[in-house]
Amino acid sequence: MTVRATVPPGRYGSYGGRYVPESLIPACEAVAEAFSEAWADPRFRGSLTALLSAHVGRPTPLTPAVRLSAELGVTVLLKREDLTHTGSHKINNVLGQALLARRMGRTRLIAETGAGMHGVATATAGALLGLPVTVFMGERDVERQAHNVFRMRLLGAEVVTVTTGSRTLKDATSEAMRHWVTDADEAYYCVGSVIGPHPYPMMVREFQRVIGDEARQQCAAELPAATPDYVVACVGGGSNAAGTFAGFVETSAKLVGVEAEGGSGAANGEVGVLHGFRSLFLQDEHGQIREAHSIAAGLDYPGVGPEHAYLRDLGRARYVTASDGEAIAAAVRLARAEGVLPAIESAHALAWVVRAAGTPELPSGSTVLVTLSGRGDKDVTTLIAEADLG
Repeated sequence: MTVRATVPPGRYGSYGGRYVPESLIPACEAVAEAFSEAWADPRFRGSLTALLSAHVGRPTPLTPAVRLSAELGVTVLLKREDLTHTGSHKINNVLGQALLARRMGRTRLIAETGAGMHGVATATAGALLGLPVTVFMGERDVERQAHNVFRMRLLGAEVVTVTTGSRTLKDATSEAMRHWVTDADEAYYCVGSVIGPHPYPMMVREFQRVIGDEARQQCAAELPAATPDYVVACVGGGSNAAGTFAGFVETSAKLVGVEAEGGSGAANGEVGVLHGFRSLFLQDEHGQIREAHSIAAGLDYPGVGPEHAYLRDLGRARYVTASDGEAIAAAVRLARAEGVLPAIESAHALAWVVRAAGTPELPSGSTVLVTLSGRGDKDVTTLIAEADLG
């Protein structure tokens, strides 16, 4: 099967591009052209903004974490994507892509999901806009995220269990792309993160930058210095972090992406190609993609979006890791200090703040914006098994 790459557009330094089968080139080009036209169309932007307000509940609040801040000696502000309809940032991107799919005349949506939140968001958008939805999900994730599997099916989506490979997000993404090849004229592939061939990393970042744009305005109103010293978000593929960072990349704020210890593509990966894009991936000595591991299904991905790889190389963003245990402990700590239960994915970002506070990495007195990408309802079963409630 012939594979080729387009060198700009869609490049972030040496990363990004479009490494897909020849049969998918026209589909990718059609999405790129349609997005370019839609994003320049005030009516499309207006329709999306109206949906984000009326259906999602935007803008989401910026919540001062008063008790946690006092405990840590730094000022922590939480960007509350956990308060969106469906419970995570995923809905911002999905509504944009679903509107684009309808504009393109596509008749159904396909998606991959790990933690299930992107699948729930896609199922929600499909129900709202009258588009059938098929979601591919790894067998391991189906088991540990049964709550979200039920939600998807309740919303009318078909959930296809992927039993190959590691049976997690990587394999669900591969299966969704294979399915797209067979039906690109009718189906629209709604990618859930800043991964995949161009234009998806750029397009998903643009749909998610509402997080960073809102947060920057809110910080300007909340903070004497207008800009936080640090902006922190968890990173799997990296869409919530990309959207958050987009609002602050031109400021003095230090950007920190926190990966799962077992899925640290940006922190520990090497250059490679997977799922149609060039970036940093976990690889063995033979250059084969290694399986990622995380207690958070949404971070169980062996690589990182190409813009994150580029920001790392530039030194504009720093990428660190948090362990499963640290993330669980951070989720419990936030719940008890602030009455907010974060998704375990989001808790990785909090875990770094807890660990670094009062050290040269995060000096006492600093101000820190943390994006809570989702809420922890979906993780209660895992927390029952893993959390030490003392």
